[in-house]
This record gives sequence, C-alpha cells and structure tokens, in this order.
Amino acid sequence: PNKQGKEECHGAALGDDEVAAARVQLDWPHAPFHVPEAIYQGWDATARGAELEQAWETRLARYAEAFPAEAAELKRRLKGELPSDLGSEALVEQAQEKAESIASRKASLACLNALGPQLPELLGGSADLAPSNLTFWSGAKAIAKDAPGGNYLHYGVREFGMGAIMNGIAVHGGFVPYGATFLTFMEYMHNAVRMAAIMNQQAIYVFT
Repeated sequence: PNKQGKEECHGAALGDDEVAAARVQLDWPHAPFHVPEAIYQGWDATARGAELEQAWETRLARYAEAFPAEAAELKRRLKGELPSDLGSEALVEQAQEKAESIASRKASLACLNALGPQLPELLGGSADLAPSNLTFWSGAKAIAKDAPGGNYLHYGVREFGMGAIMNGIAVHGGFVPYGATFLTFMEYMHNAVRMAAIMNQQAIYVFT
C-alpha cells in the first residue's frame, strides 16, 4: 500500500510492516503458507484424478489384451526405458576403431543415422537450422499439417518455443525429443533449458 508505484517494491524486500499492511488491504488474514479449507477443496482434484487414472488403467489393460506387443512397446516408452538390444556400445567401438577426425555435428548425424532406426521414440527438430546442424537424419520425416505421422518438427525461428515444446513432450512421456540450434542462440531459450534441467527431463538440446 505504501510502496506501490515505486521502485522500492521491485528490487528490495518489502519489510514486515509493509507485508502486514498489504495483508490488510487484500483482506487476507490467514497465516503464511496456509491454504484455507474452502480454497483447498475447490482446487482438490484427488478424486477426479483417481477416476481418470482408473479409467486409463482399464483402457490400457484392454489394449494390452488385444495388442500385447504394441502395449509392451508403449509401456517401455512411457517409462523412458531404452530398448534392451540398443546397439550403442557397438557404435562407440566402431567409432573408436575408425578414429575419424570429423566435425562434431557430422559425428552427431552419424549417431542419429545409426541409432535412429532403433529408437522410434526419437522426435527431432530444429529452429530453422536443420541443414546446418545436421539433425535431419536419413530416417527423419517432417511433421506437417497433411502429414502428422512424421518424427521431425521444423520449429522455425522459435528457439524458446522449441525448448518449451520439447519440455512439454518430455513431461508427457513416450517420446525423447531433441532440438537443435546454434549455441549462441541458446540465449533466447535460457528459461526453457533451465526448466528442463530443474525438472530433470529427457529433453536433448543440440547446440552447434
């Protein structure tokens, strides 16, 4: 009430007196960090969530009976587990034997070409730099309005949007998103990259 409209309420602590005055102005008599019961009940989705979860489990069980192989693959991907027969170790050994001196982005493309066919959950993308950062591998298919079944998103010049969408996809589960841009353009997507780190999500950022 006494500091609104002034720089004092932006860069410094309000202080106990001002906090108390703000509480009076807002008509908020509750203790710090206390959620009143009426508000808690209004936002409590425990029962609704339990119903939705049970409906999903029932539906998934029916799906598993009809399509056991597909259901097993879906569960694997939702758990974020890699295929048990993934040939990543052999790929590393072959690379060490060749000992080629190539650009890191070309090495990345070689990895995508080798591992991509074994990882159907890979969902790639680039912020308008696919030809340069070499993330559009041989099995990549662009997702478009008339072709939604692809596995690669052309995000356009939307670095932050790319990062935020990748985080959402990772949180949903079932996919391992990777998105690429130049390292300097990470400046545009600090918040999204930071959120991915805080949430410990399996979102892969490729900076070239």
